[in-house]
Amino acid sequence: MVIAAHRQPGHGLDARHRQAGIIFLVVLFAMAIAGIALAGTGVLWQLESRREKEKELLFIGEEYRRAIDRYYDKTPGEAKQYPEKLEDLLQDKRFTIPVHHLRRLYRDPMTPDGEWELIKQQGRIIGVASKSRDEPIKIAGFAAGQEEFEGAESYSKWRFIGNGSSLPTVPAPAPAPG
Repeated sequence: MVIAAHRQPGHGLDARHRQAGIIFLVVLFAMAIAGIALAGTGVLWQLESRREKEKELLFIGEEYRRAIDRYYDKTPGEAKQYPEKLEDLLQDKRFTIPVHHLRRLYRDPMTPDGEWELIKQQGRIIGVASKSRDEPIKIAGFAAGQEEFEGAESYSKWRFIGNGSSLPTVPAPAPAPG
């Protein structure tokens, strides 16, 4: 004779199922909270990464601006010149011993290809700018000489131009007295 066990609701197997269900819901809720926290961390990391790239862009842009100014200022003779290509800043061959205005060519940190927009006048490079059309995070509080970057709607508006912003031509001969 088999004695049938009588189960009461809430005891035995049903209680274990309910407990497992509650644990499952707690784990699911914890995973949702962790996912939201990770997403927030990712957004913050991305923002911080862009800020670092902006700092790098400002530093590199100023390096190019100073190198272009040095190239211009050290031009032998009376007629000052800007470089024809960025490589001229690495090895200025206008001298018997080449002069190095830059140690290396830097990539544009804001674009995937790293290529710069070259700002030219009369076929010579007077400055560089990023090709990125992204909106900058930094909009105020720029260093001296960068005030024109305030309120720029894209990184491409951050233009690093040598201080002698127009190419002087060969001086005209003095007019003859008379």
